[in-house]
Amino acid sequence: MKLIHLSDLHLGKRVHEFSMLEDQEYILKQILHVVDEEKPQGILMAGDIYDKPIPSAEAVRLFDDFLCSLGERRQQVFVISGNHDSPDRLAFGNRLMDPGGIHISPVYRGQIKPYVLADTYGPVYIYMLPFLKPVQVSQYFPEAEAETYTDALRTAVEQLEIHTSLRNILVTHQFVTGALRSDSEDISVGGADNVDASVFAQFDYVALGHIHRPQNVGSERIRYCGTPLKYSFSEASQDKSVTVLELGEKGSLQVRTVPLVPLRDLRSIRGTYMELTAKSAYKGTAVEDYLHITLTDEEDVPDAMGKLRVIYPNLMKLDYDNKRTRAAGCLRTEENVRQKDPLELWTEFYELQNNQPMSEKQKKLSRELMEKIWRDGV
Repeated sequence: MKLIHLSDLHLGKRVHEFSMLEDQEYILKQILHVVDEEKPQGILMAGDIYDKPIPSAEAVRLFDDFLCSLGERRQQVFVISGNHDSPDRLAFGNRLMDPGGIHISPVYRGQIKPYVLADTYGPVYIYMLPFLKPVQVSQYFPEAEAETYTDALRTAVEQLEIHTSLRNILVTHQFVTGALRSDSEDISVGGADNVDASVFAQFDYVALGHIHRPQNVGSERIRYCGTPLKYSFSEASQDKSVTVLELGEKGSLQVRTVPLVPLRDLRSIRGTYMELTAKSAYKGTAVEDYLHITLTDEEDVPDAMGKLRVIYPNLMKLDYDNKRTRAAGCLRTEENVRQKDPLELWTEFYELQNNQPMSEKQKKLSRELMEKIWRDGV
């Protein structure tokens, strides 16, 4: 059985105030071309369909067109909500669409019934588990005392009544411990949202969403397909793709990727103002790409952003790297910020504002408040 794994479309997203809708429409059409070429038996969409809980009308229309195109191809489509989605809004009309092959996970209420596809090797059970926080699981299973994300997911999975002798697929949207993150994702304090991979031991394939970098977690059996587009400059070096999985008999799994080529790439370049405005610097290059430019001039260039956008119209971000910024510690790259959790950033900010470090008592209180906010969503 061949299936295509997608996630984190983030329809309606803006990157540095640039709308990505045109780019998203382009990449969805490319994905439809992949579907036509691969002819899978189903599409797994692992959450963060939209970028906001209340998406724009344009984003809703774009997803509607995509679902209709998949429906016209007689595809079985399995969609769950991610942490950026509103489960209620995404699931609107799911009971009407269900008979037509468009299956959208309802709001989690403690019970999940699998969908069943079949091939020459027998049935394949597909379980759809939307993004969950411990408080949502505790609401239905208070006796489980699910305080951590691992506890919550383990409790939810235990209710699924999995037929371990048969083939089982889970579509879910969580952060599995060990995955490499990008800075366009939501980050919890101290890794409070970590889920241990052992929770998914009974599944033949786990189609994950939430992490934007395509990667396996431990083995190809547990996989993030990544975003179809680059949504931050920390992703500039990543190759985006569609994940294709093929299940044979129980225990047989093959995973491969089909590359996606965006309408506009997202890149970082650096140099002096004169170097980057010389014809030799941009002649023959994709000047329409989304760019982060780092100028290395020792003196600021007046209206550098406006001047550079004459050549590079989709310049998203501009900063300087020179003796002055390095001495002042002004150049905070996306990479070094991404490597720090919110508590580290908060303690740095506190020390900068108060000229003294936080006490251990203050750190403890800050950590507890952050974890409560992340856990309870308050």
